Amino acid sequence: MANSPVTTRWADVDERLFYPRELSWLSFNARVLQEAENSEVPLIQRVRYLGIFSNNLDEFFRVRVAEVRRLISVLRGPERQAAKSLLQSIQREVASLQRRFDVIYTALMSELQKEKIYLINEKQLDEGQTTFVQRYFRDTVLPELEPILLDESLAIPNLAEESLYLAVMIKIADGDRFAVLEVPSEQLGRFIEIPRQKGRRRGTVYITLDNVIRACLSQVFRGVFAISSVNAYCFKFSRDAELELDPSINESLIEKMASSLKQRRRADAVRFVYDKAMPEVLINALRKSFGFGRYDSMIAGGRYHNSKDFLSFPNPGGKSLEFKPQSGIHITAIDDLASIFEVIREKDVLLYFPYHPFDYIVDVLKTAALDPDVTAIKICLYRTAKNSRIGEALINALHNGKRVTAVVELAARFDEQANIEMAHRLTEVGVEVIFGIPGLKVHCKIFSIERREQGEIRYYSHIGTGNFNEKTARLYTDFSLLTADQTIGQDVAAVFNFLKFNYRLPEYKKLLVSPHSSRPGLIARIDREIDNANRGYRAMMTLKCNNLVDRQLTMKLYEASQAGVEIRLIIRGMCSLLPGVKGVSENIEAISIIDRYLEHPRVYAFHNRGKPEYLLGSADLMTRNIDYRVEVLCPVADLDLQQQLQDILDQQWFDNVKARVLDRRQSNQFVARGKTTPALQSQEMTHRYLATGKKPRIPRSLMNQPSKRRRVRGK
Repeated sequence: MANSPVTTRWADVDERLFYPRELSWLSFNARVLQEAENSEVPLIQRVRYLGIFSNNLDEFFRVRVAEVRRLISVLRGPERQAAKSLLQSIQREVASLQRRFDVIYTALMSELQKEKIYLINEKQLDEGQTTFVQRYFRDTVLPELEPILLDESLAIPNLAEESLYLAVMIKIADGDRFAVLEVPSEQLGRFIEIPRQKGRRRGTVYITLDNVIRACLSQVFRGVFAISSVNAYCFKFSRDAELELDPSINESLIEKMASSLKQRRRADAVRFVYDKAMPEVLINALRKSFGFGRYDSMIAGGRYHNSKDFLSFPNPGGKSLEFKPQSGIHITAIDDLASIFEVIREKDVLLYFPYHPFDYIVDVLKTAALDPDVTAIKICLYRTAKNSRIGEALINALHNGKRVTAVVELAARFDEQANIEMAHRLTEVGVEVIFGIPGLKVHCKIFSIERREQGEIRYYSHIGTGNFNEKTARLYTDFSLLTADQTIGQDVAAVFNFLKFNYRLPEYKKLLVSPHSSRPGLIARIDREIDNANRGYRAMMTLKCNNLVDRQLTMKLYEASQAGVEIRLIIRGMCSLLPGVKGVSENIEAISIIDRYLEHPRVYAFHNRGKPEYLLGSADLMTRNIDYRVEVLCPVADLDLQQQLQDILDQQWFDNVKARVLDRRQSNQFVARGKTTPALQSQEMTHRYLATGKKPRIPRSLMNQPSKRRRVRGK
């Protein structure tokens, strides 16, 4: 690889210059699993990281693995063989991660017991607990159960993907019968607390709902069979999440989406995860019923599945078992003045969630809804919260005589149904709802407020990195820029015009907008750093995003590295670029941070010969974001806000607690910390920095020697 020439002629590109994005995604999920393993993380949070890992893996199979399977079905020759080899690599890595998950799970259950928190199974119930479980089953669980008998002469119904099921083997006099029943955890919750009984051991005892059913399984089939024995084994499966919209169907887009969601429920299964103790005869019966093929992933595991339920694992113990809450940081200028528009007109505002309250964004829209000088509000909605206050503010604005336009992206994966409901709700009250452009997802995080001031219309604009979602704003880190820059306002207005009249090709003066100007704009900025390096000037860039997999941009970064440009990458998830390869990427270093909050911003900083340029927005460095979505990247011009962005990027770059080095093998080793170097945990530092305005103390030795970042410590 060291001698592989970097070239932009795609026919000559060496595949060894790119880490497979699917395996890189699994590497990201391995970092999540590291947090479940990390003894420095509070215990209940570690259990919940198991839920995050499992939930992530579900989505991975529904999207990434499903895509590889589709490639195998349509490709031919060497390309098809490459896709088959990739699928085999995925299956091996998933199996390895699952084994590691099982080890961590066992260790965490032991640690919970030390805190007098017990998760027991049906065989560990004492007499009093058995009485409670049987009563709970009879009164609460049994009415929710709808067992399905497997019969070769009958087609199996479409089971709900991602639900937990029990495959039941019933032994009767004349042979074996098989059945399937769904564990109703959606209705009843997965973890059932068994009330403490007088004189029994202290502590809190839970039993999973599936074990409640196991304890009372014979009652499910009482009166149907003369049962000699009955046993149940957990399984779950994932379906292909790709939605296919038939362009020949003469119906509205919203009706097509609703129809496609129903089709998803009947889509091909791409993964079957089951209890490894399940008898082979039962496995074969399920395989035949579901029609699993040779390229489907059948994964044997432990007794328990659907571990995403650990996301909501309760904490009956002390506060020390969870992350210490961080207080919301308020901005005095916004809180004190009567009008938010005066604040924004005076100076651009940069918000950083969840450190700042997301209420500020809601309040801007609520204020606009009431302000008699506001004439119109336009917004792009990609993912919204249930019972969204954003939606309420828009409806209130309409009732107060404003023109309200909402661009609702119906194809936001896994949120399609919620967005359909939001679109219906807004349409019913009279909001102008636009569904975007066929073939282009609208992913930008923008809104525009038009306000009449001194006889003229002025724009107040929002450009952000995250969704208008009150719930995820408490869990994801994201930036929001509020500005009264009229050129930016005109550009944002042009984006909305394009979404409504997409036969018009707009021109943008300041914004980079996909699919029009993001790719040439980013390449031009990288080329500028290359030119500066070639002319002997210092050249560097820091790119922070969720994913870097676009090949043209990766090749351009390799080219920049060879020219001497210093490149820092802070990538949360997939990274196809290989840092530190001799002759290719020696000047590129990359890290990934996994901590209490999900790192979600996209910020791109270019040195520009000492006149730095900062862009923030919605676009990751992925081909789909650059070429096949409507995305917005906005320059941050205010010098104070530029400094704030740089300070936050520095805090992340020198993180030596939660940062992992992304090397060419993506081995996920933590950044090294010298014996005399203080612990630098970026999310904690950022909270203190925003609360006090004081920069954290990063040792000068680190600031002056960034190459030390390649040093690592154990996993």
